[in-house]
Amino acid sequence: MEYKVIPFIPTIDRNKENSIKVAKELETKIANYSNEGWKYVRLESVQTYIVPDPGCFGLGAKPGFTAYRQMIVFSKE
Repeated sequence: MEYKVIPFIPTIDRNKENSIKVAKELETKIANYSNEGWKYVRLESVQTYIVPDPGCFGLGAKPGFTAYRQMIVFSKE
């Protein structure tokens, strides 16, 4: 079995759009990959740690933080 994982990073304008736009975007991605023979498995949340940036001599330093990314998982036999 073969797997394909792609990032899913939807964005909306909070003043104009709502979660329906996000659902449509996900639906479109699933349909496009299905047309290529891939079967949708699930939407997975992946936690990552972004390392701190020490800056130059401590100036402009940025702390590390945890970020979450959504990944769409597909499979193909």
